[in-house]
Amino acid sequence: MNLLQALFFPPEQPGGVSSMIPYLQERFRSSRWEMDLFWLPKRIRGKGHEEVVFETFDWTRYGESHIVQKYIQTYRDYLWWTKLRLSKKYDLIHAHHPIAGLAMKQVFPDVPLIQTLHSSYERELILNGVIAEGGLEHQFLVSIYRELEHVSDRLMTVSRSFADYLSPYLDEPTRVGVIPNGFDEKRFKPVPHDNNIPQLVTVTRLVPAKGIDTLFHACAELKKRGHEYVLHIIGDGPSRSELEKLAQELGIYNETIFYGYTLHPEEFMPFFDIFVLPSRAEAFGSVFAEAALSCLALVGTNVGGIPEQIEDGVNGLLVNPDDDIELADALEKVIADPAYRYELSRSAWEKAKSRYSLTRVANELKKTYLQHQSEKKG
Repeated sequence: MNLLQALFFPPEQPGGVSSMIPYLQERFRSSRWEMDLFWLPKRIRGKGHEEVVFETFDWTRYGESHIVQKYIQTYRDYLWWTKLRLSKKYDLIHAHHPIAGLAMKQVFPDVPLIQTLHSSYERELILNGVIAEGGLEHQFLVSIYRELEHVSDRLMTVSRSFADYLSPYLDEPTRVGVIPNGFDEKRFKPVPHDNNIPQLVTVTRLVPAKGIDTLFHACAELKKRGHEYVLHIIGDGPSRSELEKLAQELGIYNETIFYGYTLHPEEFMPFFDIFVLPSRAEAFGSVFAEAALSCLALVGTNVGGIPEQIEDGVNGLLVNPDDDIELADALEKVIADPAYRYELSRSAWEKAKSRYSLTRVANELKKTYLQHQSEKKG
């Protein structure tokens, strides 16, 4: 079977999709399977000029928004690039971004399309203060879900929570499949280590939706209670300067290290002790699975797909978003009790190895692909 994995971002882009799809090629390398990857290079801007028409809604109703106009132009660019670069015949296309799926179905209308939704762009924009809830951009972006449902042979997502989130925007929400992201176990190797001072780490884009401001307030509370720690911030984003200023104002700048963007954080993540990310929204939260495979204790928020990975008190700790005192209490538990911290991290590692291994996810995807091939022949 000739497969095409249609991405939006290049494979080296950090994030859940890039943590999985490039590594799938090795698992599909056999006489039975052939897999290609395709994405839109960053240099392709303003090339597409096609008229855009969707079958389930009129996008021009929202066209006065510059964000909507930018989205439509990006879709045109993806169409232009797809037509320019792809001529090979595929048996099935698996798209991992709405723009990728819509463009692929436009160019290859007779090829079965599986569409996986990995995150909620509109939710992130709302939490980051870019768009208003219920505004033109929000209405446009949630309308895209029904269009994807209409053009896809199978609509999928990465967590039960995100499938539930999509329900109001779909005609047949019960048909949405769920396959979580998978991670190549060979990339994650727990390293025995003994840090005198507990080392906290988070790996994230620095935007309001990730709740790093709440984490800083919690860390200030920990310092007030007399706990020693070091907080490592791996990632970059538009909120960085604001967060650096907040760390100074809260008196935790000396305990906080900003690394900026790092291509392969999994290479040194195993040397830390506690992974913490108080997200305000998360469709799946791939970085929790990556931290678990690195054998770190997990502390996260009770939102989105995170509770599907963390069972509170068993393989990590869950807190409510925006509650810095509750977060400080949870961090205090794992900072003050190394034995408990190890127990949580070991349980997290065992669950991630069994549930989020790339081998398991690859096998689930193969079953899905073969099912669609047999349905097409039937």
